Amino acid sequence: MYSISIKETTNPSIIKFETNQFITQHESFEFNNIDEASSSPLAQQLFYLPFVKKVYISSNFIAIERFSIVEWADVQNEVAEQIVTYLNSGAVIVNSSEEKKKTPVTIYAESTPNPSVLKFVANKKLVTTTHEFTSIDDTKYAPMAAELFHFPFVKSVFIDENFVSITKFDVAEWNDITMELREFLRSYIENGKTIIEPNAPETKSKQSDQLDNDYESKDDISKEIINILEEYVKPAVASDGGNIEFQSYDPIEKKVKVILQGACSGCPSSTYTLKSGIENMLKEMMKGKVETVEAING
Repeated sequence: MYSISIKETTNPSIIKFETNQFITQHESFEFNNIDEASSSPLAQQLFYLPFVKKVYISSNFIAIERFSIVEWADVQNEVAEQIVTYLNSGAVIVNSSEEKKKTPVTIYAESTPNPSVLKFVANKKLVTTTHEFTSIDDTKYAPMAAELFHFPFVKSVFIDENFVSITKFDVAEWNDITMELREFLRSYIENGKTIIEPNAPETKSKQSDQLDNDYESKDDISKEIINILEEYVKPAVASDGGNIEFQSYDPIEKKVKVILQGACSGCPSSTYTLKSGIENMLKEMMKGKVETVEAING
């Protein structure tokens, strides 16, 4: 099932309706009027709204520019509902041309603090939420990860917004396998093949509405810890090809548990460094509330 998050933009006339699943295969379309939108039944339907000036359809959002006869605050919820209803009906979003042009894809490899993990960064958005796979048994809804496990040296796969972190077995050296993996990923993505199936349970469990509900159900100290992790820790961890998730806070022991994924997982030195860094930061920023941090490999 599709769901929509309404996002404001720097242009007050344009608003984005972000989807929890991809709606195009890494393609973007812009329509200035109903005639131009002949290839998109969804855009044509939106142009029947008298205030719609332009429609943009991209991989995981629909952006609409309005005429000044209305304010978005008055109509955005109704528009979101109309889009969700359309998407969940299974109707065609955009009819791509038969001779579909491939979108050029570039992939570059980055080292990480974990010598067993290499980060492959794409110039395209790959997924809307993070996914980690420790064996081929986990990949029922993830065709790209399943194919990666056909390489005998691939131990685990972590996919985030625009990168794939791959953990290798010691039997292989990165110098011997990096080019092969990079070319596989480039070709796979460029051909528009499915990375994560729309019905993947990981995707459903991490929809924005559920994340908001999970956050709101937390106590105030847990919320404060989550906010610190999101602002100060996650960006640095992501740049190294990993991810960190808050698991729990024990007010009696003043202990925080976090889950490490991707390049952060399974490397004793980086796990210790990250744990110590987070522990020192939380002890300093939340004096008297946090004493220890336990880092669990995802």
